[in-house]
Amino acid sequence: MAFKSPKEIVQTAITAGCAKASLSTEKMLVMGFLAGAYIALGGLLAIIVGRAVNTETLGAGVGKLLFGGVFPVGLMLVIIAGAELFTGNTAVIPPGCLVGKAKWTGLLKNWGLVYVGNFIGSLFVAYFLGKATGLVATDPWLTATKSIAEGKVALEWGAAFWRGVGCNWLVCLAVWLALGSDDIGGKILAIWFPIMAFVAMGMEHSIANMFFIPLGMFQGANVTIGQFLWNNLV
Repeated sequence: MAFKSPKEIVQTAITAGCAKASLSTEKMLVMGFLAGAYIALGGLLAIIVGRAVNTETLGAGVGKLLFGGVFPVGLMLVIIAGAELFTGNTAVIPPGCLVGKAKWTGLLKNWGLVYVGNFIGSLFVAYFLGKATGLVATDPWLTATKSIAEGKVALEWGAAFWRGVGCNWLVCLAVWLALGSDDIGGKILAIWFPIMAFVAMGMEHSIANMFFIPLGMFQGANVTIGQFLWNNLV
């Protein structure tokens, strides 16, 4: 299985980051939408699989492992199919700017537009593929969607912040390791382990939460828009 050295990964990141920073506004928004939708699909799969197990019999760890074990399909779609994910781009674009090959204004434009696109894509999947399909309209999934949303907005600010730091550290590692592989199999393995780890541990991913919390709200969770924006995303 071919892979790049750390120095080669940096050069690959510089090339990729320059391309991302120079995308048109339309491409940033559309590819941002796709990435948000892909991450949301991974989240929907994680709920359906990970919250269907009897944790009283198998133990809570098994449910967390299953939840985390299938969630990485979202980032696999982002990396392999091609899309723009805000959290991953925080690792890929800066190297190009630091060596003067990409513009900082391009970085800020990408981060801003991709974040908006991610939000719209996540909401699209939450409503049309989560609520409208009825896939999580019955228990145990109905209760799970509401408890996930309520639990996320109930976190203290410090806990949410550091869970976000831990999460994006692992997300950036997954993206970075995927850059080091020259084949699809290697990219899948590079993505799976770090993403599985952050999800199973219970870290907080801002883009995934753009799906999890609205889905819970659509299903009747006791969460306000203000709580969603201030207690979690901010």
